Amino acid sequence: MLRTALLLGLPVSVLGQGTDLVRLERSRIAFVSDAPMERIEAAQTNATAVLDLQERSFAVQVPMRDFQGFNSPLQREHFNENYIESDDFPTARFVGRIIESVDLTRPGTNAIRTKGKFSLHGVTRERIIDCTIVVAPDGIRVTSTFEVPLADHDIRIPRIVEQKIAPVVQVTIDLLFRKSEGE
Repeated sequence: MLRTALLLGLPVSVLGQGTDLVRLERSRIAFVSDAPMERIEAAQTNATAVLDLQERSFAVQVPMRDFQGFNSPLQREHFNENYIESDDFPTARFVGRIIESVDLTRPGTNAIRTKGKFSLHGVTRERIIDCTIVVAPDGIRVTSTFEVPLADHDIRIPRIVEQKIAPVVQVTIDLLFRKSEGE
């Protein structure tokens, strides 16, 4: 577990010292900016994450340059250079714990809340995010849709494009965790 957290570049202290660590096998992170004059959508599948089943703690890291979609290549360039500033802030992170005392080894579907530190554009905010977690024989799937106010992360929208970029962006996550072979 220590090695996995270090590979992600995440604080080890958030993860417990248990041996029930599962890795992210598949991810899809998407966002939608639905402004009066334009709808912008992008997604990516290159997140990295770990989930400690015993401690109910987790760490998720999302490379910002990997988002694809947008309405044009120029829009993607503006996203990375002008708004997210991906060279200076290459990843978004969410590190925290599941609030509810749910047994992550028992099959079933649970509505849960996660509490942790969400970092985007160099600004970290404590967040509580509602999720659905499905524990099945083939893995643990976590899904959620939540809002991110851009001003909370010092992402400034110039007046000239404020009708084309929403001040609050909707984010959707779909993460599938599985134990590694031999665990």
